[in-house]
Parts: sequence; structure tokens; C-alpha cells
Amino acid sequence: MTVVWINGAFGAGKTATARELIELIPNSALFDPEVIGGALSHLLPPKRLAEVGDFQDLPIWRRLVIDTAAAMLAELGGTLVVPMTLLRQEYRDEIFGGLAARRIPVRHLLLAPAETILRERIAGREIPPDLPDGEIRQRQWAYDHIEPYRAALASWLTADAHLVDTSALTPYETAVRIADAVGSGAVGPCDIVQTPEPTAETLAAGVLLFDEQDRVLLVDPTYKPGWEFPGGVVERGEAPARAGVREVAEETGIRLREVPRLLVVDWERPAPPGYGGLRLLFDGGRLDSAEAARVLLPGPELRAWRFATEQEAADMLPPVRYERLRWALRARERGAALYLEAGVPVAGQAA
Repeated sequence: MTVVWINGAFGAGKTATARELIELIPNSALFDPEVIGGALSHLLPPKRLAEVGDFQDLPIWRRLVIDTAAAMLAELGGTLVVPMTLLRQEYRDEIFGGLAARRIPVRHLLLAPAETILRERIAGREIPPDLPDGEIRQRQWAYDHIEPYRAALASWLTADAHLVDTSALTPYETAVRIADAVGSGAVGPCDIVQTPEPTAETLAAGVLLFDEQDRVLLVDPTYKPGWEFPGGVVERGEAPARAGVREVAEETGIRLREVPRLLVVDWERPAPPGYGGLRLLFDGGRLDSAEAARVLLPGPELRAWRFATEQEAADMLPPVRYERLRWALRARERGAALYLEAGVPVAGQAA
């Protein structure tokens, strides 16, 4: 079972190419996530829908895309062809990582016509006649997303996906190129560590490492959105601090000589589909410039690392992780561990 994800700007010809492609790849089926967005317009209250400018910004949309793709493959097997624009890297991480957690590999392709061709195609695109002001709104929507598409190309998209220049190709010719590339192995599965989804509460240990300016080391996982601390789930029978040391070595190549000191214990509440659990942060100490220069990422699991100030971390970490970091830094300053619930100290510890 596999997913062939066809990415590209709005108007790049993804859906037309996908329809041709399922005729070329044996035992394949089409899944258009636009259907999920249409269903949510009937399922969610108008007030909630008005809070976002795009269905992709709804967490429920991203979860349903993962769940529906997995359910279709469980039902049909074979290959699922998914034509869908993904311009935000954190959404790519969440969706592709969620599929990888279900042992479903994703082959990521990018249709990339020249911008002049793209604009011509948007201008000539057929618009359903029953939509009020449909032509203006639909075309403007596509035009408005050209700049975010350019930004995604420059920052991450070209490096992540197999590029197909479709400037001079019909949808059928594009589909033939994709089928040949997938069949020959030229387009391999995205390099994402397959982290099985938890089936119960988990215990996880993270380790804070600091540079000579007291900035904290953060890493960028490929399989979930947002930056993170080095660390991971504690294995059965493993001491949490030792798990943190192991994860630091696996993720950064840094081998800590001493057992790190506990900074915070944070209870993370269940948030479906997650189960929550205990999250521990330890103080791994300060790295000198020579040690920091030896940080080496393992490849498929992490794409980047950097040292960040507390203020910079606020823009990089998801809110719950930032609160955990913020209180861990206060605990480090005070020399006493803190107990948190959902990122908030209890029993008067914040004083």
C-alpha cells in the first residue's frame, strides 16, 4: 500500500493529472481531500468555519485526510493517488507523518509549470456556473496563492518533492511521467521515521542542551509539526533520565557524560486522537563551542537543529511545548524541579 501525493499550486493541473494517473497505475484509486473540506462545511458550525481562511487550517481536516486515506487503503489496497496542494511544511509533516505512523509510505510529487503558464491556466480554468461570483472568487483564490507557492518552493517544497515541469505537458503526458518515475523507483517514499501511534498514555523524556550564550537546542522533526526538544518516548523497563540520554545520542550525536537533572514533570491531557501522558524535561547542561559543532542529525527523523533564545522558541514551539520550556527554564534558574499540569504549575509553585 502506498500514497502518491500530487502537489502543486492551485491551477497546476493536479486533479486532471490524477484522473489520468489512476488509469496507468494498476490497482489504484483517487482520493481528493477537497471532499473532506466540502463535508466539513455541512458538519461544523458556521462560527467555527469563519475562524479559518482555508479548510487546511482546521485540525479536523488534517486528521480526517489521514484517517480517510488509511481507511481507503485498508479497504482497497494498492495505491492511493491524492491531488492536493500543501504549501505549509508543518501540514506536510502532520499528514505525511500520520500516514507513516500507519506504515503507509508517501511518494511526493510536485507539478511545477512556469508561472506564466500557471497564470494562463488559471485564467482559462472552467468555473461551475452555479456559484455566485464563482469565476471571480475562484480565480482570485488561485492567484492569491501563487506568492505562498513561491515561498514554499524557496523554503522547502523543491527539496522535499520530486519535481515535474509540466509547462509543455498535457495531463496525460504528466501522468505518464509520474507513472514511469514511480514504477522505476525514481520517486521513492518520503524519508520519514515511522513512529507507531500510541495506543495508551505515554511517558516521554526530553533533554535541554544549552550553548555558551544559554540558548536552548531545538530540533525540527520531519514526522510532526513544530520544533521539539531532543528526546522521545521512554521504552518499557527504561529509566526516564537514561531514555533522555539515549535519545540525545541518537538524535544529535552528543553523548552526555552524566545523568541529567530533572527540571519539570508535566502532565499532558489527552486530546483525541492523542492519549497524553507524562512529559519530563531534564537539564543536559551547557555545550562548549567544540561540542556544539559536533551536533549531527540522523537524517530521516530530523531535518534541522538550532540554538534559540526563549523569545525565539515562543515562535518555534507549539504552545504546550513552549510553556513546558518556559517553566523548565524557571526551574533551572531556581535549582528546583516543578510539577505542571498541561503546562501550568500547580500547588503555588509559580510564585
